[in-house]
Amino acid sequence: MRKDNPLYGFEVNPEELMFIGKDLQRPECILAEPNGDIWAADARGGVAHITPDGKQTIITQKHEVELDVANDVDRFFNGTLPNGLAFAANGDILISNFGTDCLEIMKRTGETKVLFDTIDGKPIGKVNFVLRDSKNRIWITVTTMKKNWLDALVPDLADGYIARYDERGVHIVADGLHFTNEVRFDAKEEFLYVVETVGVKGGRIVRYRCDENGDLHNKEVYGPNEWGQGAYPDGIAFDSYGNLWGTMVYSNKLWVIDPTGEGKIIMDCGDHDKIQALDDAFYASRVTNEILFETPAGPAPWTASVCFGGPDLRNVYIGSLKETSIPYFRSPVAGLPMVHWK
Repeated sequence: MRKDNPLYGFEVNPEELMFIGKDLQRPECILAEPNGDIWAADARGGVAHITPDGKQTIITQKHEVELDVANDVDRFFNGTLPNGLAFAANGDILISNFGTDCLEIMKRTGETKVLFDTIDGKPIGKVNFVLRDSKNRIWITVTTMKKNWLDALVPDLADGYIARYDERGVHIVADGLHFTNEVRFDAKEEFLYVVETVGVKGGRIVRYRCDENGDLHNKEVYGPNEWGQGAYPDGIAFDSYGNLWGTMVYSNKLWVIDPTGEGKIIMDCGDHDKIQALDDAFYASRVTNEILFETPAGPAPWTASVCFGGPDLRNVYIGSLKETSIPYFRSPVAGLPMVHWK
């Protein structure tokens, strides 16, 4: 890493982390607004809203009822599990629902409707993440077509994909991906950066060049092709210098890739013996709940995402699958403002 990079020599000390929020359930994805408000996905079927003074509200989804006539149930409410979040242009919240396999939009008062749950007449699969760009196009990642996502934790399954939703409808724009997770654009929106959480050599980051029509081309690896033990990347975010920050979910790590492509671990809270046991099972295609659920550790167990916020965009909030609050720390460099940051 170059010495003029603000992250040169920087590491995160887990003992110096601050925390916001309480009694949260699975705050996997976090959004921040310029006024200091924080929004986090919550497994109770909605989003947690936390104001700068610490006031916290759980906004649960109120679905437009679409009844399954045979069973007289709302099929979009049962099993809801909000995962990735993004703000729509009007401030509503886009939700990729990992439980009900659909993309939703929720008003800040909870009223929710399903935007779609099929593409080309086929079930969409395990919707993981959602992102809005400066042209108001919506990008959706689908992790796998397997009903049980645990079945996709194998080295050689490439059934994930990316879809684009705009005035032309929803279309698959890239496929053949390994456990597709978060995506981000760089500052000029020239490349779309994509997390493949697993692969034959572990997880990695790839990117596609994005043309004016929103079509993706020329897939290439960005950063290290192999990260070593516990290489299960999940969430990513850019800072204003051009560093790409990210997490390793099951090994409880934070990492950065600098603009030259050099990767570096900046926080490691994992239990290396338990992570090695997971790696051994993963490469043998025999991951079980028992092995996987031994790995959460540290202040953000199952470290899932990073989000820049605060008035100067230098607060870094850490999303996780197993923590009940949100750890955060101060960064030497501001985050890249997202499209909703006005």
